[in-house]
Amino acid sequence: MITEVSQSMNKRYSMLFSVTAVAVLAATLFGSTYTNSQVVGSTLAASTHDNMSQTNDIGGLKLVMPQAYAAVDCDNIEPGRNVVSFDLYARSVDLPVLGGKTYKAQTFSGQVPGPTLRVTQGDVVKMTLTVPADEMTPHGNDMHAAQMHPGSGMDAAQIGTSKTYCYVAQVPGTFKYHCSGVNIAAMDQHVLSGMYGMTIVDPIKGYKPLIVEKTKLNDNGDVVIDKQRYSADALEFQLQYAQLYLNDEGGYDQAKMFRHETTYTVVNGMSFGYVPNAGHNKLIKGDENKNIFVVQPWNSPDLKQYQSQLLFVETGQHVRFFIENQANEPVFWHVVGEIIDRVYQGSVLQSKGTETYLIGGSQGAIVDMVFDDPGAYAAVNHDYAAIFTGAATIIVAGDPFGLNEQLGTDAKSYAELLGNPSDAVPPTGKNSIAHPKLNLHGLYTDERADEIKSELGL
Repeated sequence: MITEVSQSMNKRYSMLFSVTAVAVLAATLFGSTYTNSQVVGSTLAASTHDNMSQTNDIGGLKLVMPQAYAAVDCDNIEPGRNVVSFDLYARSVDLPVLGGKTYKAQTFSGQVPGPTLRVTQGDVVKMTLTVPADEMTPHGNDMHAAQMHPGSGMDAAQIGTSKTYCYVAQVPGTFKYHCSGVNIAAMDQHVLSGMYGMTIVDPIKGYKPLIVEKTKLNDNGDVVIDKQRYSADALEFQLQYAQLYLNDEGGYDQAKMFRHETTYTVVNGMSFGYVPNAGHNKLIKGDENKNIFVVQPWNSPDLKQYQSQLLFVETGQHVRFFIENQANEPVFWHVVGEIIDRVYQGSVLQSKGTETYLIGGSQGAIVDMVFDDPGAYAAVNHDYAAIFTGAATIIVAGDPFGLNEQLGTDAKSYAELLGNPSDAVPPTGKNSIAHPKLNLHGLYTDERADEIKSELGL
């Protein structure tokens, strides 16, 4: 698989920017000085690393708290509960990063992030993790949507074995799941190498309609409040943020993690994965080599599932973002050119009409927005170091480039013409609006990409 990935990308990797080139371009665009370090810290003592190695050697840590946490007995599930099976397998493989390189990824089911689990509040999740015989290390799974600790029922699955456990998804919202390492030991390496994913638990009664306060002139010419109501049904996207801390060989660098020295910031596993590509250049500029955005590192269709894609929405449409911060650094979530209309965490309304919303590590949010005017908008982590290392996602609303006239079409969004990227679209659930078209995109192995193409009928 490593050879296949390398061969598929070598032809066009000369087009990829190095981080240094990205920095220069970003500095030109934003007028700011680039730094590769978000937070300067000190390295922990060498004895700490020795202790971690010793802990790993003896089989990790086992946290036993049976009074605080309890799993559901998979053989005695309450009658009437809907049971959702969720099967994952562990896979270590080299996957691409910026600059024509690869990194030593650890994945759930051959993709980063792992597959998204979507259930309804009250469902029972029956989760099975398999560690194949050719995998290099055991793996566990900590499901944050469950009220149980991995040490009280989800020890690591050993090489060549599987483990299954069940829980009731009691609380609505977005939740992280991640590898718990070898019974906690090396958890940071496994997670920050890619072994994370998201669970969406829809509220049992569905989502609430969106009320947005605007202004208008009344019949007397006075400015008054105009409350606009949007159906709970929404076009949905998922965005998962993380960092990579890599050494020169593409391996995990724990010392960099301790110092918060980010190598790349990734959204759904990729840096700058949702920016224009050569096809967009051709449509808008008439020349695939005339880039329309300051950073376009994944231009070529030869890159297959790794070619960058854009997110497309209609103007005046209720759009719902499921966001999860999977790693260390805070996510200051902001959309350049728009206002965040509503934010929920769990079932609790947290904010309305805000410019930026802070999402801490291992925390998520459900963000509702309406894009009023046609245009290209950038969803960013408003930490400039995070932007410059990859956390910029371009959303195109309506038809700002006049493509309908050019192509003789009448599309409400470019999704009807070009499709939305598969890895940014969650499974459908309560109050989901179907995407008109999807295309293959994501940090998938070639094997996993073929499976997803088959699943989606692409």
